Amino acid sequence: MAIIFKPSPSLPPPVNSVGAVAWIKQNLLSSPLNVFLTLFSAYILYLLLPPMIQWGIIDATISGDTKSACTGGGACWTFIKVRFDQFMYGLYPPEEYWRVNLALVLLIINTGLFFVKSLNKMIVSLSIVLVYPIVAFTLFSGGIFGLEHVETSLWGGLFLTMLLGIIGIVASFPLGVLLALGRRSDMPIAKSVCVVFIETIRAVPLITIMFMASVMIPLFLPEGLNFNKLLRILIGITLFSAAYMAEVIRGGLQAIPKGQYEAADAMGLTYWQSMILVILPQALKLVIPGIVNTFIGLFKDTTLVYIVGMFDFLGIIQLANHDANWLGTTVEGYAFAGFVYWAFCFGMSRYSMAIERKLETGHKRN
Repeated sequence: MAIIFKPSPSLPPPVNSVGAVAWIKQNLLSSPLNVFLTLFSAYILYLLLPPMIQWGIIDATISGDTKSACTGGGACWTFIKVRFDQFMYGLYPPEEYWRVNLALVLLIINTGLFFVKSLNKMIVSLSIVLVYPIVAFTLFSGGIFGLEHVETSLWGGLFLTMLLGIIGIVASFPLGVLLALGRRSDMPIAKSVCVVFIETIRAVPLITIMFMASVMIPLFLPEGLNFNKLLRILIGITLFSAAYMAEVIRGGLQAIPKGQYEAADAMGLTYWQSMILVILPQALKLVIPGIVNTFIGLFKDTTLVYIVGMFDFLGIIQLANHDANWLGTTVEGYAFAGFVYWAFCFGMSRYSMAIERKLETGHKRN
């Protein structure tokens, strides 16, 4: 006699077996409150999207080279088209744009090599961290190999924003790991130094650190000794981000069960071997959202360099808005800046979600 198993009526059907309809029911219409929120959100979109589309696309103007060409009553994207190079490179000499573009291409190639399975990840990582910065700085600054020297005061636009963000992210992560390990160590002096550093940095806003790095530090240096302003800002951003990164990583270290530490000791691993091979991989996996959130915050905080006289992406747009020939295009400039920042931050968040799914080892609840 055949035995027929019937699914329990209390369990919802699998989402993948039904498709979009089941997803809508489960995520948008699963309760009266969700139905209300869905309808309310749809009503808000109905109020906002048509005027935005009318202003930004239908009635928009992109032709011409002056403000007088914008006669459609919508967005004047001509402003973005005319100033696009300045928004991307700041005051960098136009004839030297190829150097920035070449450095970007090299970064993309090096990053792509990291995902080639046949290549040694350690060698590729060392190339990105140690070799590429030297090559990129040589291209950006020049002064050797027949390249024209370009002062860092001329660096700006999205180029400067990406430079500050990438260097800040790459440099602050290992420093944050060391600070987190130092704060949890059994060495009193090292632990005290890390605690004082972390709490002091986190107690002041980033703009204060930038102001100190840009204005105050040169006053305390010996006569004739001075550091490049961009370098001082990079150091300030890195230290600020590292303090917050250390607290995120410390949370991951505290979440690791004590048995993992005991298992590493039982295998005869040294402190650094147990941390690198056993503890840190698990801790970092747990705090991927917090790490990426810190990276996103750092990328957006780079806009504060405008306060100390450096024209990053948002700063160069604000500078262009004061041009008498383009009065009335402030909204277009900020809309363009908002879209670019959203694209970068959204890309980082989606990539972090992909990493989480790839490293997922637990069992999800339905």
